[in-house]
Amino acid sequence: MSERIAFIGGGNMASAIIGGLIKQGVLPQNIDVVEPSEEARNQLHSSFGITAQAQASAALAGAGLVVWAVKPQAFKEAALAAAPFTANALHLSVAAGINTDSIAAWLGSERLVRAMPNTPALVGKGISGLFARAGVSAEDQKRVEQVICTTGEFLWLDTEDKLDVVTALSGSGPAYVFYFMEAMTTAGTEMGLEREQAHKLAVATFAGASDLAQTSAESPQQLRQRVTSKGGTTAAAIASMEDNDVRALLIDAMYAARERAKKLGAEFGAA
Repeated sequence: MSERIAFIGGGNMASAIIGGLIKQGVLPQNIDVVEPSEEARNQLHSSFGITAQAQASAALAGAGLVVWAVKPQAFKEAALAAAPFTANALHLSVAAGINTDSIAAWLGSERLVRAMPNTPALVGKGISGLFARAGVSAEDQKRVEQVICTTGEFLWLDTEDKLDVVTALSGSGPAYVFYFMEAMTTAGTEMGLEREQAHKLAVATFAGASDLAQTSAESPQQLRQRVTSKGGTTAAAIASMEDNDVRALLIDAMYAARERAKKLGAEFGAA
């Protein structure tokens, strides 16, 4: 990975990818970043020794890969500013909602991959859904995989609309887990534990259950049933959740997230 890589946007997700690349041997001087926020530029310099620029310039022309890590509402403006310098690059977008038709129109390029990562990428434990436009070669896909694998796992999707589902499931998913952690910690505290104790128990429980689900040949349903003895404590908890339609509420929440992802594309995409 000796070619130059440019990042448009230098926030958390860009920093996660940059950190992973540097761990794999990419030199900081081979990474360019365009980031309007002075605070974020200073953080990039402090963390990685990268001197980021406030706006796009001809320096981007040397990049073989451009990673788009901007907020959806800022994407079009950033793309139009950078497009004159990035015509020959492979493009990788990690921005939520903005579809590749819009991005391709703004950049004038079909060498475009769209990714939906999630925040565990910050600790190398993320998972990303990937979609490639027709102009992306097999070699280009391998190049994207080299970059994305620094943040965790990935999977390729055959149609772009499935990225909205990935957004609802794994993109927003960490927030669902944290939401449950909050509730479990609160309940533990109300029932007499110290908050630090309840928090530690909740976090370790999710981490352990996730590891078990990942390594076991059994489905989550089967694993749940193994814990749920008839007439036992877990059965009482599950029955309470079922009575309150927790499963249905969570599924409804994911549909809401998918619809919002679609609206982001419509709201901030090109006409």
